[in-house]
Amino acid sequence: MDLDPSANNSASAGNKSSSKRKTPIQHVRNIGIAAHIDAGKTTTTERILFYSGVVHKVGEVHEGAATTDWMEQERERGITITSAAISCNWTNKGGLFANLPHTINIIDTPGHVDFTAEVERSLRVLDGAVAVFCGVAGVQPQSETVWRQMDKYNIPRIVYINKMDRTGADYLAALESIRTRLGANVHPLFLNIGSEEQFSGLIDLIEEKAYIYKDAQGMTFEVTEIPAEMKETAEHYRTELIEALSDVSDKIAELYLEGKPIEANDLRAAVREGTLKSSFIGAIPGSSFKNKGIQMVLDSIVDYLPSPADLPAIETEQDGEKVSITADDSHEPVGLVFKLMTDPYIGKLVFFRVYSGTISKGMVLRNPRTRKTERVSRLVLMKANDRIDIEAAHAGDICALIGPRNAVTGDTFCGESMDVSLEPPTFPEPVISMSIEPKSKADQEKLSKGLQALSEEDPTFRVTSDQETGQTLISGMGELHLDIIRDRLIREFKVEADVGRPQIAYRETITTASEGEGKFIRQTGGHGQYGHAIIKMEPAERGSGIVILNEIVGGVIPKEFIKPTEEGLREGAQNGVVAGYPVVDCCIHIVDGSFHEVDSSELAFKMAGIFAFKEAMKQAKPILLEPIMEVEVTTPEEYLGDVMGDINRRRGQIQKSETQKGVVLITANVPLEMMFGYATDIRSLTKGRASYSMKPSHFEQVPNNLLSKIVETRSKAPARS
Repeated sequence: MDLDPSANNSASAGNKSSSKRKTPIQHVRNIGIAAHIDAGKTTTTERILFYSGVVHKVGEVHEGAATTDWMEQERERGITITSAAISCNWTNKGGLFANLPHTINIIDTPGHVDFTAEVERSLRVLDGAVAVFCGVAGVQPQSETVWRQMDKYNIPRIVYINKMDRTGADYLAALESIRTRLGANVHPLFLNIGSEEQFSGLIDLIEEKAYIYKDAQGMTFEVTEIPAEMKETAEHYRTELIEALSDVSDKIAELYLEGKPIEANDLRAAVREGTLKSSFIGAIPGSSFKNKGIQMVLDSIVDYLPSPADLPAIETEQDGEKVSITADDSHEPVGLVFKLMTDPYIGKLVFFRVYSGTISKGMVLRNPRTRKTERVSRLVLMKANDRIDIEAAHAGDICALIGPRNAVTGDTFCGESMDVSLEPPTFPEPVISMSIEPKSKADQEKLSKGLQALSEEDPTFRVTSDQETGQTLISGMGELHLDIIRDRLIREFKVEADVGRPQIAYRETITTASEGEGKFIRQTGGHGQYGHAIIKMEPAERGSGIVILNEIVGGVIPKEFIKPTEEGLREGAQNGVVAGYPVVDCCIHIVDGSFHEVDSSELAFKMAGIFAFKEAMKQAKPILLEPIMEVEVTTPEEYLGDVMGDINRRRGQIQKSETQKGVVLITANVPLEMMFGYATDIRSLTKGRASYSMKPSHFEQVPNNLLSKIVETRSKAPARS
């Protein structure tokens, strides 16, 4: 958001900010800090806030004092659970934007795979990112997931290799792992001077200078000539950098071929050009814990990552005509809801990215999804869990709206004369479920309210009711995810609840095309009920969900009954015919039907849709799918045979194994059902020397020899009294 430095340093909830834009849009940076769990994202964010003057005392993650880890659960566990937004100001002393104040809006994202939705929705609304990697481990499993998420939204990025003070840190090896495993065109902008305990400074390849830290904690440094013993190495990597930038910039290519000297700002301009095109990625080494390299990261954010004005216009449609959404304060407002949060005092906070126009307090905005308008009663700037009241938010700003009630993640809000929808973020399907019951009747209502609020906040958290047992089921991305949900119910909503054992979130799908007919006819006194729909169903690509196509011609089903029919089809897909699990990956064509002038109703066609779906699915040779996890195990070589044998016993399939510095990295696909309790088993198997991580990969057909057992267990689930 746009704040002047003094507001940025001392703002607290309730401060007012003027409606006039304080920072030119070209000097705004909306960035995310993203990486594998424990790579140092939150520590890096904390150092950025310290050096930019937002905080005057560094808060450590391991002490539970980090500014952006504000939830009790985050501080207790030392992990980031929810993405936190915060702003700071930074002015480069040199570079492309020397002495020009910049506003940097930062979102610190979680690293644990269970909270991947937080990363997904944050990246959807950010303009650039700092990808943090561990200098010892290089690319880790969640690093790959985050990198793919950045690729998906075409996010320009820089790379920060953290923990260069750790034993085993190797900057160039980490960069090589990024090139080989992620296919990235990454090159060092800085080199490290020493590593591990000897990490003492950085060499700036663009300026051809060295920054030597004077103390172990890195609070001060001096600018010197490059040490004599590193001059040859620095020249080598500077030449490599120039050659790489020659592929990006015609000016650099021409100067290099002609053997002419290349100015530092010419190189910076080429790095910026390549970064904005996502064809080049610059890297910086450092140690956030020891305060080394942070100023260089801040300089690089300002110099190389895009402002909202640098991004191409968003192309969408209104009334069948193409519309371009540009970052211009004077245009009609358009923005995207990317997150919801329930506040016990003020209600629903709607996190919002403004892509065009200016939104002011009291303004009325249209929601194209609901076809209704919503009034913005308050506008606030988020500073972790503090709020700063503002009068207006401009193009490129990230803020929170208070007032809209019917918003969901992915909604577009726009001016009343606009009717456009921006692409929402997409989220993975939950892979694990468990039952939840209130301990007393007094807790029942509080539980319902809490579950509803949490499911609105988190798109990967689902609440359903098992029709056979009457139990309430909660579904999420993993055991930790659901554990945090239960913890939040107790602390925030004062609900005492019992949870059942974790259950696998199986899915059902079809293997062949089929047809189905649904009729709902009831004759009672007065008006009856009449709904009739005929569908064709066929298998679709994995991951496509349920796709419904309306192919009705000639008005055999009136337009007003198409939507209820689709709702019925989707409701029918919530419980398949194999074992009652949700159905995925099929394409449904509504092809025929009939209606009655008097008796037809939305309810009748919804029921017809449900019946048509059930009939078609029974004939489509349905199968049961189970979630498969990508598991990555790091183990000493001496335990390799035991670990691989254990994976095979778990129905796992080894994908690859590679040896690095005496340890073996094993990647395997293993059914989630077989991974419960693995943390304890792997510690026991390797005397605590192996580690592992896992993430959802895909769904596969359940083997026939296990199918009957799953169906039988499902049918014998105890009914609630």
